[in-house]
Parts: sequence; C-alpha cells; structure tokens
Amino acid sequence: MAKREDYEARAEKLIEPIIKENNFELYDMEYVKEGSNWYLRAYIDKENGINIDDCELVSRAFSELLDKNEFIEDAYILEVSSPGLGRQLKKDKHFSRCIGEEVEVKLYKALNKQKEFIGILDSFNEESITIVLDNNEKMEIAKVDIAMVRLTFDF
Repeated sequence: MAKREDYEARAEKLIEPIIKENNFELYDMEYVKEGSNWYLRAYIDKENGINIDDCELVSRAFSELLDKNEFIEDAYILEVSSPGLGRQLKKDKHFSRCIGEEVEVKLYKALNKQKEFIGILDSFNEESITIVLDNNEKMEIAKVDIAMVRLTFDF
C-alpha cells in the first residue's frame, strides 16, 4: 500500500466515530500534494447538506485525534469540507447514488476527438461507466481512461 493510501485509510478510521456520532457521512478522504504543500482533506456530507459549523465541529475533533496519533510524517494542512455541488464521483457508492444524474466526464486522452463528455449516468461496473448522451446514444467509457467524473450543476 502506498504511503498516501495508508494515510487516507488510517485517517478514515480515526474520523469515522466523529462522523457516526454526528449522523454525518464521510464522502471522501484524500491526502494530496499541491504545490509545495500536503493536504489531508475530509469531505463530509449529511442529508440536508453540510454547513460551516458542521465542518468546524469535525475539524476540531479530528485534529485532536490526528495530533494524538501522529502517523503522518510530513507537515500538512487539514481541511474538512462539503464535497460541493459539482462533487467528484470516485467510489462505487458515489456512482450508485448518482444513477440518473447528469455528469461531466473528463478523459486522459481524446475519444472520438473529444476529451470531455456530458451525459446522464446510466450504469457502472468495476471496469467502466455508461452515460446517455443528448442524442440518446449510450456511451461506455473505461474507468482507466477517466481522469475525473463529477456531477454537473446549473445556476
């Protein structure tokens, strides 16, 4: 297991009791380097949406546990936030919840001379996702070719 994956898994175990106690959901956990800084990000959610007070509550409790356990070697910035309206879909539970929703798919390399597609998420499995395009054509895309999938939103 890579260091990043180990840190994310250990952080998920630490935050889980806080999440359950407050009837929240852990949407995602990521440990990433951006520029010269490392970030540990916990994305939390609940039925009617997360607010700043929810993020602060989880951040304070989680920060204390991280300080006590000290398993992350690098200096990092802790962020606790909502996954947002245009949330990324990474895990099977994310895809399951969003069947029938409009998604934006960005690819690593062009497919049919395009790197971005918008469509309705129709289905998924271990290897691919299927979206329905505007012309009602179904398009299957291999997950290994996908850079990002996220929900679309209109203002």
